[in-house]
Amino acid sequence: MLVAIDVGNTNITIGVFKHEDLIANYRLTTKIKRTSDEYGSSLVNFLTAAGIDVKDVNDVIVSSVVPKIMHSFRNGIKKFLNIDPIIVRPGIKTGISVQLENPKSVGSDRIADCAGAYHEYGGPVLVVDFGTATTYDYVTKEGHFKAGAIGVGIESGANALWGQTAQLPEIEIKRPSTILAKNTQTEMQAGIFYQCLGGFEMTVKQFRKELKEDFKVIATGGLGRVICDYTDFIDVYDPNLIFKGLKVIYEKNKDEKKEERNVQ
Repeated sequence: MLVAIDVGNTNITIGVFKHEDLIANYRLTTKIKRTSDEYGSSLVNFLTAAGIDVKDVNDVIVSSVVPKIMHSFRNGIKKFLNIDPIIVRPGIKTGISVQLENPKSVGSDRIADCAGAYHEYGGPVLVVDFGTATTYDYVTKEGHFKAGAIGVGIESGANALWGQTAQLPEIEIKRPSTILAKNTQTEMQAGIFYQCLGGFEMTVKQFRKELKEDFKVIATGGLGRVICDYTDFIDVYDPNLIFKGLKVIYEKNKDEKKEERNVQ
């Protein structure tokens, strides 16, 4: 079995593959002040709850955009699973050629999303991840990551709205039954939803205008569910895209890791 982990700014998502099948997934809040024991025990508890014996885990791959926790997180995996994980970092084989001005600055989660989308759906493709930030990554039919855009995430924008406005309450983010709202909660839901939906569609339109070619739009990220049913601009919503991408990257690098272990 392979455990694929994405360490994001808001959540840590964990998926388990048995051969080619994703058989379980789990999510916990990203916290800077956790020890290696806390991370390791949380991972073991998840596997146990999913009916998975830790001894059956053959390997682990991790992408992370939170370097501050990686020392403890990696040590937790080593201590509790007895595995030194593969870390997605510059230089690792991904199947994606990053052709931006500074490839090393691109988050490993975006690379994994692109690898998953390109492998699963082909190119050209625009990968949209509705996460803490909303990212748009364009991959050509040759697998070249040529351009991207980064916007405010749906929840991040909403948090700023009620966090910096004393009289506005925290609300559930969803599409209201009407934009003709008559109370504060529904007014906020209408404003947040349609602003995000319109911003998303306008961004896709601009990519099409400047690229002058057609492409598939593959969306992912937990908050993608908020708008995916209300737009024709998304071809596929794939909530497990990051896991698929990490599996692709793992397959391209596992032999080198085996060789390193043999040398050691």
